[in-house]
Amino acid sequence: MRERINNQIRAIELRIIDSDGKNLGVLKLSEALKLAQAQGLDLIEISATSVPPVGKIMEYGKFQYTQNKKLKKVKSAGGVSETKSVQVKIGTSEHDLGVKAKMASNWIKEGHRIKAELYLSGRAKYMDEKFLIGRLERLLKLISEKYKIAEPVKKIPKGFMITLEKA
Repeated sequence: MRERINNQIRAIELRIIDSDGKNLGVLKLSEALKLAQAQGLDLIEISATSVPPVGKIMEYGKFQYTQNKKLKKVKSAGGVSETKSVQVKIGTSEHDLGVKAKMASNWIKEGHRIKAELYLSGRAKYMDEKFLIGRLERLLKLISEKYKIAEPVKKIPKGFMITLEKA
């Protein structure tokens, strides 16, 4: 909902806050508009639902800027969880698996979901499924953080995939 400014305000009386943040009390709309115009600022209706509605005397552009800044801060504080991906192949060495497992552990600690993929190419696609899933489970055994399986192992066009998240 957009805030009403200056002549768009419909309330008869407003609780006015000046540009310094001081409460000027309840004033008639006409008095508040004159006060704002005398300072070269706008009268902005901040809270239309309160009784009486709250109005603030300040520059409208500055008000919009601070509102957008608050909104961005709230969005960033939400802690959006990403899905991070770790890919291994059949022949991935134990050391490399350890490095990938350490990355996955850090990501799980941060609260991200992990998509662990066993990438198959060529003849490997036609190998025994139990053997291939065992290769994927080698990586899971090395992850040090506690996790739960969000989606069990499933076959995808590239190979096999399992999704993990923080327990």
